[in-house]
Amino acid sequence: MVARNFRTARHHGEIDLIGWDKDVLCFVEVKTRTTRDVKPAAAAVDREKRRAIRAVVRDYLRSLPERQFPQPPQWRFDVVTVYYERQAPRPVFELFQNAALSS
Repeated sequence: MVARNFRTARHHGEIDLIGWDKDVLCFVEVKTRTTRDVKPAAAAVDREKRRAIRAVVRDYLRSLPERQFPQPPQWRFDVVTVYYERQAPRPVFELFQNAALSS
């Protein structure tokens, strides 16, 4: 991990986690719920949330040092859901790699 709760002054929004998976820079949105009854946690990453994250991703990529990154690195957007359900002894994690940032 290289950053947590990353924000910029230019745009509203935040990226929960930023880290490397080998040579791919990963921008991760984390959603936590206590139940799956209403709707899945991943559904909370709606159009407005994705638009805000896209803007912050662009700002982060622009902030990378040009000497170290003459070209922007490969990157992806992931969503991690965490469920703390009463009957489960431990939280349940789900990873959605390459979640769409468009639309």
